[in-house]
Amino acid sequence: MALRGGRRCLRWLWALGGGAAPRRGLGSGRRDGGEAPEHGELRAALRKIIDKEINPFVDKWEEEGQFPAHKVFKTLGQAGFLGVDKPKEYGGMGLDFSYTMAVAEELGNVHCGAIPMAVGVQMSMATPALTRFGSDELKKEFLVPTIAGDFVACLGISEAGAGSDVASIKTTAVREGDEYIINGGKMWITSGCQADWMCLLANTSPGPPHRNKSLICLPMDLPGVHVAKKIDKLGMRSSDTAQIFFEDVRVPSKNLIGEEGEGFTYQMLQFQEERLWGVASVLPALEKVVEETKAYTGQRQAFGRPLLHNQALHFRLAELATELELLRSLLYRATDLYLEGNDVTKFASMAKLKAGRLAREVADSCLQFWGGMGFTSEVLVSRLYRDVRLLSIGGGADEVMLSIICKYMGMLPSK
Repeated sequence: MALRGGRRCLRWLWALGGGAAPRRGLGSGRRDGGEAPEHGELRAALRKIIDKEINPFVDKWEEEGQFPAHKVFKTLGQAGFLGVDKPKEYGGMGLDFSYTMAVAEELGNVHCGAIPMAVGVQMSMATPALTRFGSDELKKEFLVPTIAGDFVACLGISEAGAGSDVASIKTTAVREGDEYIINGGKMWITSGCQADWMCLLANTSPGPPHRNKSLICLPMDLPGVHVAKKIDKLGMRSSDTAQIFFEDVRVPSKNLIGEEGEGFTYQMLQFQEERLWGVASVLPALEKVVEETKAYTGQRQAFGRPLLHNQALHFRLAELATELELLRSLLYRATDLYLEGNDVTKFASMAKLKAGRLAREVADSCLQFWGGMGFTSEVLVSRLYRDVRLLSIGGGADEVMLSIICKYMGMLPSK
């Protein structure tokens, strides 16, 4: 009953503007200028689910090394959150991308980084290309149940020998009649142990590396799909991460997303949304740790006074809070430009680069101020310290972000 109520809480958005909510940029900010009321309603409805259905169980899922993706995604899907910017005809809300960013930010209030990351794969990493370029039949088969939370999606890009260097992937999909025969393997696959389907990038011809790749919807229950292992990780403990092999896997050719040979281009477009999601979802977690550190050091006594009274400490927290607000402004600018149809690769890369580095800086600085307690598993800062380290690696390492920024600034050396 509560879930249906959550759906009703969002349904009013559909009625705005003759069936579509007005486009709402995020640039006005949440705290000082006041965000759009629609974003606030969305956040409030999602926060109820986080507080009741997710956060009470996070510690247990972290210990078990996996959260129940089908259960959590079904809860979010029934409430409408997995398709806020997806077309209504496929079960989405038909809203713009700013609402997805509002969802990502609110999910930053989950008490771990793993679940926001997995939801991001479902919403903004494995499905944008399918939504934009997939056939109607393909969207009905894969997008509709993904939005509803009946399917768990994963994204198959990285391989054991090709992570940030997407052009170097070796997995092949050879056309034979009305099928593709897939061979190869994928690594670091978020939700890979529980996924129902994969948005797979594979080489479909022997041509140039940026023109020989295609995206294919791959059901994970097909013969020849082998989930080799669940990877034991430093952080993101409750997100299952898999190594997967493909041995003569036969997939219908109709499962091709868009045009053959355009997969690399499609994936670069998906990366824009993935990187913005990563930034949005980490911001509230970092702010929470700063606030918790302020509270802890305010009551923790050392040398006859609260730790917070030391200028080095409160100046540092003020500096970190300022950096977080600057990052939010960059995120909101990139989002607004994206809503206007601009290529935001440069700004998304800048935001992800800054977010990864700032996340490490915030987590390390705050953990230091917690002293011995920060080195235990009893406080949020230690989990954040482990989880946020991934942001400078996954979805394109810092060095790749710098290369992209240099390219857009016209500074790459000629070959």
